[in-house]
Amino acid sequence: MTSWTNICRKEELAPNAGVCAQFDQQQVAIFYCQRQQSLYAVSNYDPIGEANVISRGIMGSIDDHTYVSSPLYKQHFHLKTGVCLENPEHKLTIYPVRIMDDYIQLKKAS
Repeated sequence: MTSWTNICRKEELAPNAGVCAQFDQQQVAIFYCQRQQSLYAVSNYDPIGEANVISRGIMGSIDDHTYVSSPLYKQHFHLKTGVCLENPEHKLTIYPVRIMDDYIQLKKAS
């Protein structure tokens, strides 16, 4: 059975922005969308720019889907699926994320 791991407290997240966390020997970008009251966790590694920068990207929406744009070359990655809008062959790893007892928790990606 895979267990959930506490990463940070909810109040440590900035609304509509990303934070980077070390989890399972990987950098993970965690985003909190205040309007939707939803959390997203994706790999912080930009496969196109080849750098750990996704947590510094800008959140936005296109056709009611929430994306983060890479701060390097501005590609948009869908926060639910990880798929790049402009280059679908590139994808970010998605991590299960939840709030439990005011803690943001992650579980290994499946």
